[in-house]
Amino acid sequence: MKIRKILFGLMFVLFWVQNGLHAEPAKEFYLENGMKVVVKEDHRAPVAVHMVWYRAGSMDETNGTTGVAHVLEHMMFKGTPKYPEGSLSKTVAKLGGKDNAFTNTDYTAYFQQIPRDSLEKVMEMEADRMSNLQFKEKDFQKEIRVVMEERRWRTDDQPEGRVDEALRAAAFVAHPYHWPVIGWMNDLQNMTVDDARNWYEKWYAPNNATMVVVGDVDARNVRKMAEKYFGKIRPKKIASAKPQVEPVQRGVKRVAVSAPAENPLVVLAYKVPALRDVEKDEDVYALDVLATVLDGYDNARLSASLVRQEQMAVSVGADYSALSRGPALFVLEGTPTRGISVEELEKRLKREISEIAKNGISPQELERVKMQLISSQIYKRDSMFGQAMEIGVFEMNGIGQKQIDRIIEKLKAVTPEQVQQVARKYFSDDSLTVATLVPVALPDKAVE
Repeated sequence: MKIRKILFGLMFVLFWVQNGLHAEPAKEFYLENGMKVVVKEDHRAPVAVHMVWYRAGSMDETNGTTGVAHVLEHMMFKGTPKYPEGSLSKTVAKLGGKDNAFTNTDYTAYFQQIPRDSLEKVMEMEADRMSNLQFKEKDFQKEIRVVMEERRWRTDDQPEGRVDEALRAAAFVAHPYHWPVIGWMNDLQNMTVDDARNWYEKWYAPNNATMVVVGDVDARNVRKMAEKYFGKIRPKKIASAKPQVEPVQRGVKRVAVSAPAENPLVVLAYKVPALRDVEKDEDVYALDVLATVLDGYDNARLSASLVRQEQMAVSVGADYSALSRGPALFVLEGTPTRGISVEELEKRLKREISEIAKNGISPQELERVKMQLISSQIYKRDSMFGQAMEIGVFEMNGIGQKQIDRIIEKLKAVTPEQVQQVARKYFSDDSLTVATLVPVALPDKAVE
């Protein structure tokens, strides 16, 4: 999840407040078993979004069972003794809603978008699979094959997917961000149903989960339903995670991936801070602004200079994900035009940062970036699902949804000088990992 998209997306709330349109704050409480519940009332339409987030992702896995968090996500749809396989999804579909799930490095989440009057039913079914999931060998064998095929489709058969996987494996040595969320293929091939069951028993507990409800609901009624269905589930002893600190990098790392592709690609990843302390981590906000100056709107610096003016690249981009439980990367990437090497494009991407480090950005550019981001995110934040996602991400990464307003203030206070300072501070080769895609002949093309 990109913090600059989340945080700047939230900035439009401040715009509303300044114009007299006050949004009701979310309400939060804990059940006796330790489960946290956050409710955001939004009465514009008779619908609700119900999400259950578990603070367990691929970073909590160990060598030999990588990918198990995602495999368990698949198993969560195989049913319980009370509600057989497919019951939840079929129920949601009959109600005219939709449901799904997703696994991340830091968390796993399950959601339903349903009419408001159906909230209690999906809450009952979600609570049931939190504690009564069944693990049948035949179901596991089916799903592990699905996951392996998903890995082939998303990574093994996708040049960009291979590059991203190689980049992270090179950038992180000790931290579990080293391995992919979907897992290494060999681990998937040797995984057992007991591995999935053990993961479920270890992490899937009310005291390791947060429920988020956004929509045309009453927070008091949501609390009653949460207590009725989730409150009776016993908590588990959740082991404290051991520190997994990435060693200090002392020099540029390089990795090349050969794969069938039409165009080469170069990706530069710099180690930068993640958000830990809302008050103290000032550089995080300036890095967000820097990423947006580079690639936050149609005429941002990278595309304006490298694609339109100099025609050195077919496409370029910048990304910064600071809302994470683990270390963060600031990524620059580009596909060079014919006749331009990846080495030349790498130097030009670096120079774009160097120019900001040397000359900074203007106050006018900074304000234009902020206002464009505010206006572009109004529609997104108008979505109930978008609100639920933002709340969940902030909760899972330890910041908490109550800090959103303060983060908006911090972003609004970023100065051109701060952007220039972070451009000078973090972009040296000592913290850099470079991954390049080396195209080989496509299978369906004759080799001359």
